[in-house]
Amino acid sequence: MRQAVLLGNPDTKRTLYLEEGARAAEVELAFWDWKTFREQQCIPEDLKGREIFLKIDPPLWDSSNLEELSHLAERFKMSLGLFKNLAGGKITFLNSPDAIQSLLDKRKCKDKLKEAGICVTEALEERVLRGDELLEAMARCHIPQVFVKPVQGSGAAGIAAFRYQKRTGDMILYTCGMRDPATGRLVNTKRLRRFTDRKEIMAYLDRLLGLDCIVERWHAKAAYQGYSYDLRAVVQDGRIDFMLARLSEGPITNLHLNNHPLKAADLGLSANVLEEAKELCRRAAACFQGLRSAGIDVLMEKGSMRPRIIEMNGQGDLIYQDIFNKNIIYRRQAEMMKEWLHGED
Repeated sequence: MRQAVLLGNPDTKRTLYLEEGARAAEVELAFWDWKTFREQQCIPEDLKGREIFLKIDPPLWDSSNLEELSHLAERFKMSLGLFKNLAGGKITFLNSPDAIQSLLDKRKCKDKLKEAGICVTEALEERVLRGDELLEAMARCHIPQVFVKPVQGSGAAGIAAFRYQKRTGDMILYTCGMRDPATGRLVNTKRLRRFTDRKEIMAYLDRLLGLDCIVERWHAKAAYQGYSYDLRAVVQDGRIDFMLARLSEGPITNLHLNNHPLKAADLGLSANVLEEAKELCRRAAACFQGLRSAGIDVLMEKGSMRPRIIEMNGQGDLIYQDIFNKNIIYRRQAEMMKEWLHGED
């Protein structure tokens, strides 16, 4: 007997709107709580002996401490690794644990894309661990502005946009992180801040770079009505099911930072430019075996409009502008489940 299952968290938007999509597709969807899975580390009794189509949603993070990002990610990876010994191969995944893990590490993900000839935002080849090393690397590469990103993290957690004018010594740092005055820890505030004090910036960069980060060129983004923007695309089974522009007055475009969403079709891009971005996303998703659904961030270069992959997320399918409208993404996932339930796997 076959059963579609969601491993997730109760009463979250991810869960509620996939359940809504399943009802629309007339799919019976069983729910498996992350808390139960971590406690028992085995298939629930009511699912044992069944063939399962499983969607794995991300667990809820229980910390805003940026210095715990790697620990939380490693704990998640360990949980994903448990599936290798469960159910005797009777689980079919929407996204396999290996595929999800491949996208958790930004450095390894970008390396795989580059090996496949996919155009990505450029990264410094050398690793830097302190602020002064970053300044030296930027000078050698003649790069005046960069993004610094923890290798493991999402939702703009820890990301910093840094601009340095070597001639004058002026520098600006934009980030959602800050040093908690009460604990001294680096924490994610989900609010963009701007710093210009050199001493404060260098101290922050020392702490951030010590967490294992990638450093990427800050490419100038295309603009629309005075806002710079990038694109978030959701690719499912080789199809672009949703594409949204994220407009921002600053360098970090995540929508939870009070930035502005806009349908990609409303940007006024030519059909050729938009199709080039979509094709790049399809090619990027195809690089990872076992990845049927991916959220992909795409930069459109100012002037040339050349698309570059910024990041990929194996669980980047929650977009409010979709769930509160037609719920296309989750309804499509429910249709995948329905096809499998009917034996079309």
